[in-house]
Amino acid sequence: MKKSHGYRSRSRKIMTKHPRKKGIAPLGRMLIDYHPGDRVNIIIDPSVQKGQPHKRFHGLTGVIKGQRGRAYVVDVKVGNKIKTIIVRPDHLVPNRG
Repeated sequence: MKKSHGYRSRSRKIMTKHPRKKGIAPLGRMLIDYHPGDRVNIIIDPSVQKGQPHKRFHGLTGVIKGQRGRAYVVDVKVGNKIKTIIVRPDHLVPNRG
């Protein structure tokens, strides 16, 4: 039987950056302090593997519920359910809408 390489082995397209956007992410994104009730967009940064949410949450908007160490607890509505995920700030962008 073939050895599994996890859920990331199926499609790597979402986990790659555009060639012009490669490199270190801006520091300002990691230095933003979020507070409970803030709305954030989940944008996965493939150059940082730590604290990455599952790729199904890429592009969704959630609400900050709290903090766990350096990561944030975010509630995301997926269909009719509310999912709770733990995400590092490298993969969060403030919602401007």
